[in-house]
Amino acid sequence: MTETTQRPLRVLAAMSGGVDSAVAAARAAEAGHDVTGVHLALSANPQSFRTGARGCCTIEDSRDARRAADVIGIPFYVWDLADRFREDVVDDFVAEYEAGRTPNPCLRCNEKIKFAALLDKALALGFDAVCTGHYAQVIVREDGSRELHRASDMAKDQSYVLGVLDEKQLAHALFPLGDTVTTKDEIRAEAERRGLAVAKKPDSHDICFIADGDTQGFLAKRLGKAEGDIVDESGTRIGSHEGAYGFTIGQRKGLRIGTPAADGKPRYVLDISPVDNTVTVGPAEALDVTALTAIKPRWCGTAPTGPGTYTAQLRAHGGETEVRAELVDATLHVTFTEPVRGVAPGQAIVLYDDTRVVGSATIASTTRAKTAAV
Repeated sequence: MTETTQRPLRVLAAMSGGVDSAVAAARAAEAGHDVTGVHLALSANPQSFRTGARGCCTIEDSRDARRAADVIGIPFYVWDLADRFREDVVDDFVAEYEAGRTPNPCLRCNEKIKFAALLDKALALGFDAVCTGHYAQVIVREDGSRELHRASDMAKDQSYVLGVLDEKQLAHALFPLGDTVTTKDEIRAEAERRGLAVAKKPDSHDICFIADGDTQGFLAKRLGKAEGDIVDESGTRIGSHEGAYGFTIGQRKGLRIGTPAADGKPRYVLDISPVDNTVTVGPAEALDVTALTAIKPRWCGTAPTGPGTYTAQLRAHGGETEVRAELVDATLHVTFTEPVRGVAPGQAIVLYDDTRVVGSATIASTTRAKTAAV
């Protein structure tokens, strides 16, 4: 049974000001739920307007969400969660990069803001569920337990960034877009039929709190410049940088290395060492990862016991890969059937059993085919 077949609920619809959340709120209301819209003010200074598809949390977004709620015919409020967002998402993002890791702020926002701070406040006010425009499904089993599954349309599936939700949170989550196979153009056409002005509004594909898309510049303003060396696998200095935090594992562009590799092939970031502020680069094949360990596991239901075979996703828009995984003393040990590239500490690994999301954990270390653990 899917979430859409449940009894009418008091639903708090998180409305970002975009087309997906507006259509989700409209569908929830059309399904007979008692819906109230809420826009989360996550920026302490939302004065600038969106440029193209960048940015979020602007005055424009708040107004777009309000207009959509008026058309749907539901009450609408703006809730200020800027301080919580800064502490739990933005500060965490900066600290992770400073430590040489690569975080996923969208996943952290879902965990800490939309399904913690927002959900807690919603439940305290008597709401039954929080509704969002994510493409994923909550399946209710015969025994009443809930499972998180991929969206019907794999091309739009967003279950990866929801893999941090536990069963209690899933019990109060509503994803009206998840069980319909529709293209984004069809979602926009539906919004237009419903009279929603956001039908043609561009999607935001960037980190929401970095409006200009310049992650390195954003980090430099907060962490300052810190010159260091770029070295090859042998430790030979071949270049310099202005802050190791500005690099990610697997990065190829922007290395600014004056000396070409002996084989003439591109070089990639292999390792980031915040201790000595050094960035190590090397050939693509040196990125091959055969195993990893992950910490802080969160399970969408009961934690798995013993070793098992799963598929894993390592980034929001990445593909699936087969793995063997086992939880040992709160640490997830994962072995890949085939080597994968570009895996960085700080990223999330999400395990799947077919379309069911088993859970998520934060990558702590990796083992490479040609090198020791990183």
